[in-house]
Amino acid sequence: MAPNKQNCRSKISSIFSDGFLFAGGSIVALLVVWAFWSFMTTSPNRDPGFFTPTTSKKSTLETPVDPVSTGFNLRYDPPDPAFYDDPDLGYTMEKPIKNWDEKRRQWLKLHPSFIPGAEKRVLMVSGSQSTPCKNPIGDHLLLRFFKNKVDYCRIHGYDIFYNNILLQPKMWSFWAKMPAVKAAMIAHPESEWIWWVDSDAAFTDMDFTLPLDRYKAHNFVVHGWEKLLYEQQSWTSINAGVFLIRNCQWSMDLMEAWAKMGPQSPEYDKWGEILRTTFKDKIFQESDDQSGLAYLLLKEKEKWGDKIYVEGEYYFEGYWVEIVGTLDNNITDKYLLIEKGEPRLRRRHAERVSESYVKVWEEHLKDAGYGRYSWRRPFITHFTGCQPCSGDHNQMYSGETCFDAMQKALNFADNQVLRKYGYMHKDLLDSSSVFPVPFDFPA
Repeated sequence: MAPNKQNCRSKISSIFSDGFLFAGGSIVALLVVWAFWSFMTTSPNRDPGFFTPTTSKKSTLETPVDPVSTGFNLRYDPPDPAFYDDPDLGYTMEKPIKNWDEKRRQWLKLHPSFIPGAEKRVLMVSGSQSTPCKNPIGDHLLLRFFKNKVDYCRIHGYDIFYNNILLQPKMWSFWAKMPAVKAAMIAHPESEWIWWVDSDAAFTDMDFTLPLDRYKAHNFVVHGWEKLLYEQQSWTSINAGVFLIRNCQWSMDLMEAWAKMGPQSPEYDKWGEILRTTFKDKIFQESDDQSGLAYLLLKEKEKWGDKIYVEGEYYFEGYWVEIVGTLDNNITDKYLLIEKGEPRLRRRHAERVSESYVKVWEEHLKDAGYGRYSWRRPFITHFTGCQPCSGDHNQMYSGETCFDAMQKALNFADNQVLRKYGYMHKDLLDSSSVFPVPFDFPA
């Protein structure tokens, strides 16, 4: 679904001039700084022989999947010893795991029903705080963001783990995601990818699927701009609020190195100084996960960088301010116009087969583009700086602006879901009202 990498990179380069990148980076820096200060709660190379070699297969959008071959035997756990039986196995960040690839391989051999499709199996992980939100509407908003993620996972057959506990109390704030991700990797050896998505990020294109084939030579995917990272050394060159990490030993090693910069480490203060010195646009002293990851990419590229994919060709996560204003007029109108002229897209169908219509959509979205200035639905809209739970939003905009924007984005996504159930929202700012969709809508 994504365009050619080289062509898109050149287009992006022409759109994002150096001046624009610097200006954009400064704005994002202020937003992220605000988020960091106000957010107080949880928010080896892959073994090529890990999976049994198979012949080339067509996309599942073209070839029906045999339900028998993808069924899991949930009642079979043989008594043979596996890594879970090792008393030295540790889920915490302080206890490194070794030979993880072999441990996963052994577990899959003991549970053969999980082998088919394992190389593309994804587990989504997200989370929020364990106590009620300070913002009166915060819990409602977090529930809607959670529903949005559940909807996306259900449509695409992904599992989801939502955590609302500080698994390691010393790893607070934005560092809390790491213990959750590591625990998820251990708890789900059947999943090849763990996909962290911040609680304040919403899926606004329910049809778009991760281009996993693009990442087959990589173990980690994060949104950002390589030029801004390597040439201008900006800490806002990536956004660590959404990332995809392969369930392998290389990833275990990366998180171990990454976590050493966190608040549970005796070197936390030292890393704060190092990161502040390395990234001149970083205006606060504390060590944070985003700067830490950028540092590993910048300073240890030979060790980590070649396996990390910096995704800048589509909205792997996109800044909400540049997105929300385009949803109801520009994007919605264009998609409805396409449906008016394409009977195949107006056909009612079961939610379970929604992916089969993506290919038809793509026939009409060839010129839509990706990312900024495109009229394609943005994949993920990230509400950086809005702080729906605490209410301590960035002072560049009001709380009402944040609330309206989140409501509009969530209803925009919800319309794509409700459509399969025969309803739609009348107005993207009206969350409670829907209308029955007439037959052959919108013809």
